[in-house]
Amino acid sequence: MGDLWASRRAAAVRAVEPLAQRLRPCTLDEFAGQTHILGPGKLLRRMLDADTISSLILHGPPGTGKTTLAELIASRTKRHFERENAASVGVKRIRELIDEARSRLELEGRRTILFLDEIHRFTKAQQDVLLGDVERGLITLIGATTENPLFAVNSALVSRSTLLRLEALDEEAIVGVLRRAIADPERGYGNLALTVSDDALRLWATKCDGDARRALTALEVAVLSSQGNQAVPAPIVIDRQVAEDSIQQKAAVYDATGDEHYDVASALIKSVRGSDPDAAVYWIARMLDAGEDPRFIARRLAILASEDIGNADPRAIMVASAAWQLVERIGMPECRITLAQAAIYLALAPKSNASYLAIEEALADVREGRTIPVPVHIKDANVRKAADMSKGSGGGAAYAYAHDSPGGIGTQDYLGVDKTYYRPSQHGLERQLAELLEQIRASREGTK
Repeated sequence: MGDLWASRRAAAVRAVEPLAQRLRPCTLDEFAGQTHILGPGKLLRRMLDADTISSLILHGPPGTGKTTLAELIASRTKRHFERENAASVGVKRIRELIDEARSRLELEGRRTILFLDEIHRFTKAQQDVLLGDVERGLITLIGATTENPLFAVNSALVSRSTLLRLEALDEEAIVGVLRRAIADPERGYGNLALTVSDDALRLWATKCDGDARRALTALEVAVLSSQGNQAVPAPIVIDRQVAEDSIQQKAAVYDATGDEHYDVASALIKSVRGSDPDAAVYWIARMLDAGEDPRFIARRLAILASEDIGNADPRAIMVASAAWQLVERIGMPECRITLAQAAIYLALAPKSNASYLAIEEALADVREGRTIPVPVHIKDANVRKAADMSKGSGGGAAYAYAHDSPGGIGTQDYLGVDKTYYRPSQHGLERQLAELLEQIRASREGTK
């Protein structure tokens, strides 16, 4: 006999589901964004059309639909769907899932998809139990992670999986999701006298930073907080101010130990190197707002002062050094101004990577080339004296004191081989240094 109360219990569960849960796409056509993998002719779409889904690792920011996409893949391919969290599933449970998948395949001819959330937390012991059956096709593994799988996921899993990156949704896609929630009479608010201004939609789409779940939660908060306790619900109007109150602080899409940390730091350095102070200040603001250590930013600017500016403006390294010291002494929030000032100066300074290239080329020669002995005339005086006495020569090449030379410029050979490492640019002060160096090298050639 069937369960007479099953439908009532299911309705009770649905009644307390958050809007974001109720609005999960039921078909691929409802799935927002990700056209780079789901569009016509794209990889995942081709795999689905041919029913050749293999193990996948879905990675990308929160709220981009990784779990939902895995469920839709299972539905589209008519495979049984099991969901576990890699951090909590044990070896015993994995063995149970394998046995159930084998029985399901043998008795029903139906394959199984195992979805592992936070797959970067999957241990070697768990992996050893599962991978053999994944390779044999008994289970199709789909993992989800916000980390970069090339660094965070076990190499054995990566080598057996197709990596698909899900991108943060753009504002138009977020607005589309919100409008669908407002209009849907069954899963959304289509039965309410609800009006949401375009300004409110745009504000949510901007502040959620591509996270559809966060945008839907803000809509839900706005609606629920505006309904009141009237017997007959009054019309609800959500304007920009109500939308602002419902989402509060914008969520920073930034992981201090993950890809975003390195991506934003890279953007800062490349902006300063490219002489764009506006972009540099923005990327610093992004990092500080997300809680980045200001000392990390100061350190990066100090490195850049030598690597990308060098002697084109020798004051740059002094500015960077002073900024680093002040950041250490002042701390946040005041040191944000110091960092901005230093970044703006460095961005507008003339650029040269000649110092960087010089030391890199010299290091390459030291590590890979033949070791160059120190020329006798510039060896330590006591070492030279002992060497001369052991040879009975009492002489040898003499060191010429540079300050005794015209202009105080030494004319001897200080390397022992004909090699040029420092090639000054024609930018800033380095143009003058290039002219001086050319004269020095010419005079040294003339004394040989």
